[in-house]
Amino acid sequence: MSILKLDEKGRLTLPKELRESHDISEKVLIIDAGDHLKMIPLPSNPFKVLHGAFNIKKSFRELRDQAENLAKKETQIDIKK
Repeated sequence: MSILKLDEKGRLTLPKELRESHDISEKVLIIDAGDHLKMIPLPSNPFKVLHGAFNIKKSFRELRDQAENLAKKETQIDIKK
């Protein structure tokens, strides 16, 4: 745990140990969670992180049909409620 002090412009400096242990390089996402803030490190190269994540062997038509069927099912569930 670290207690950090903001400077006169409202900035803070993360200790080196935290930056290294959470692999924080350039950017972080700050989320206002109501009573606290969440800070999520963002990758410096998001395409590198996603490499291989979208190796899909289905055709576009199959994916579209699957999405349409899912949308129909969700609509039917909402109507029944």
